[in-house]
Parts: sequence; structure tokens; C-alpha cells
Amino acid sequence: MAVKMRLKRMGAKKAPFYRVVVADSRSPRDGKFIALIGTYNPLVTPAEININESSALEWLNNGAIPTDTVKNILSKAGIMKKFHDSKQGK
Repeated sequence: MAVKMRLKRMGAKKAPFYRVVVADSRSPRDGKFIALIGTYNPLVTPAEININESSALEWLNNGAIPTDTVKNILSKAGIMKKFHDSKQGK
């Protein structure tokens, strides 16, 4: 089973916000997910990012693959740097 970290769209028409979830890659975008690790609201300036850092790092260490957009969001939150440093042994 391939596990991905991806965005689940929520909110109203033309007013989206997203939940960052861990889901099976075969499940639909807004379907069943394994864990909720944060939220992303692109409508406010600057974009509001709330990620549970320990949960995100745990899933990354267990092999969850983030989508390109989630990888950018995690990079802005500083989580990808911590993940990379932990892999390098720093």
C-alpha cells in the first residue's frame, strides 16, 4: 500500500481551504484518509499553514510520500529541512 501526504479540499465554492491528510494513494481526493496532520488556507495573505510537526515527521520517516504541493507547504513550514537533517544524521 502506497501512502501519500496530500490535500483534501474543504470549504465552499470559490472559497476553498485544505486539510493536509495522509491517505492511501488509491483512495479518492476527498475520500477516506488515515490521518489528519494539518490545514492550509490559501485565501488569507500570507497563506495560513497549520501543520502538526511531530506527526508529519513521523509519517515522513515511515515512508509517506508528499505530493509536490504538500512538499512545498512542508518546506515553508520548515518541516522538510528537519526531515532532511534527520536523514543526514545532524
